[in-house]
Amino acid sequence: MSIKHGLLALLDQGPRYGYQLRTEFEERTGATWPLNVGQVYTTLGRLERDGLVLPDGEDEEGHVYYRVTDRGRAELRSWFETPVPRTNPPRDELAIKLAMAVTVPGVDVHAVVQGQRRHSIQALQDYTRLKARALAGMTDPAAGGAELAWLLVLDQLIFQTEAEVRWLDHCETRLAQHRPQAVPAPQPAPTVRGRNKQRQGER
Repeated sequence: MSIKHGLLALLDQGPRYGYQLRTEFEERTGATWPLNVGQVYTTLGRLERDGLVLPDGEDEEGHVYYRVTDRGRAELRSWFETPVPRTNPPRDELAIKLAMAVTVPGVDVHAVVQGQRRHSIQALQDYTRLKARALAGMTDPAAGGAELAWLLVLDQLIFQTEAEVRWLDHCETRLAQHRPQAVPAPQPAPTVRGRNKQRQGER
């Protein structure tokens, strides 16, 4: 997730202070990826260091506003125009878990797959309900672009979860076709006393 570019996109619409940025970021993404204010200000500090934003005064309550610079706008346009790379896919905990499960003795891999499948289907149902609410909200003229932004995020979550369920079904098929060889239990390293006995036996 690019918090940096998300904040630049918000600042491109006008100066804002940290808490406003956090609130608007979460409104547009449905708080799918919640931010804390400290995270926002840390990112703003880096953006200022790199010349992408500048402080733009304070309000009566002491909130420091930030505005995007021309360099920041160029960075934002480049981000929008450049495809998200897939050369280094993010770590997927579920894929790692199953990869480990099939190699560790005593793990019921089928139970792991079934448990995850139930969880993913429940998540899919939850996302679908949220999408129905978001679609209903689209009829409100006051909703603006924030409701559409949230709907796009929900669509992505739904497609991703549907793909995960299909992949889990595929994993079950793959497991049924494959009979893993028994993995011998690891042998404990011999103690000093055990090694001495072994040497005496060799003599």
